[in-house]
Parts: sequence; C-alpha cells; structure tokens
Amino acid sequence: MKKLLVDYIPSPIGTIVIVVDGAKLCSLDFEEYTERMMRLLKRRYAEVQLKQVDDPHGFSTRIQNYFEGDYESLTAIPVNTGGTPFQQRVWTALREIPVGQTLAYSRLADRIGKPKAARAVGMTNSLNPVAIVLPCHRVVGRNASLTGYAGGLDRKRWLLRHEHAKLNCDHYYDFVTDSVAPE
Repeated sequence: MKKLLVDYIPSPIGTIVIVVDGAKLCSLDFEEYTERMMRLLKRRYAEVQLKQVDDPHGFSTRIQNYFEGDYESLTAIPVNTGGTPFQQRVWTALREIPVGQTLAYSRLADRIGKPKAARAVGMTNSLNPVAIVLPCHRVVGRNASLTGYAGGLDRKRWLLRHEHAKLNCDHYYDFVTDSVAPE
C-alpha cells in the first residue's frame, strides 16, 4: 500500500486537496472532486493510504501564496505526475506558459512536436493530476474560447482573471460577458 500525505487548503475558488508522494506533489484537485482524485491515485498506485499532514514540504503555503498574488511561488514545487511519456511532455510544457498568457491547444501540440495532436493534448489536459501548479487553465480553444477545465469553467475563468491573462490570439476574451471578440 502506497502511503501519501494529504492536506486541505482553503482558497477563493473552493477547498483544494493536495497529495504528496515523498517530496513531490502528485495530485492537486478540488474537494468536491475527491472521488475522481482517488480513482486516479488508485489507478496509478493500486492501493493508497492518505495521512493528513499540515503544509507538507511547505507546498500548502506556496499554493496559498499564489492566491495572494505571488505567481512565482508555484514554479519551485516539484511534481510527480506519472502518466505516459506523451502525457508527461504535455504536462511539462504547461509550466512553460508564462503567468498572464494563454495558449491554444493546437499551439501546445506544436510546442511538443506533435502538430496534429491538439485533441490528444486536450484529453491529456483533462487528466492533469496537478492542476494550477501545472497550469492547464492557461490552455484555451483556437478562437480563445474557454473550453474544458476539469475543475469547471468558472474556476478557469477566475484563475485567468487572477493572473491578469492576455489571450494569445487575434481575439480578446471579455471575462465579464463571457464572449470573444476580434481586437
């Protein structure tokens, strides 16, 4: 049985659950998705036992710092995502999207050398085990639409607003009206 550390972090977008394997973050999800998180952890580790620990390795503090505006606080958190080599390439590439920027799924596919794999990139994003730290919320549709986010589009919208995001395309996104318009 794999023993993992767990902590619960209050945030402006709901309680966040983090799970730590050794000295690396292996899961970050929202409390109402705990069942999904456990299913993914069991798929990866077979049997798991979670032990509640306050602020394991200072990760909870770093995540809270992000919500207080220290966007760089997440970059030093080491992660252990598991997954296939393709999934790992996609998840690693997410960290290369700067705070305040977005990238279309097709552009992310280009960046990892798989220009025809935009749908596979999208599916991989939906399985990201370490949301926010691996910022899949910065990936948007080709026309800058806020498509897909396992934690819900309201959270994706909040995170992009929090980061003062600019959409990297020929459109801007009006976070208030939820619409896309040409610049």
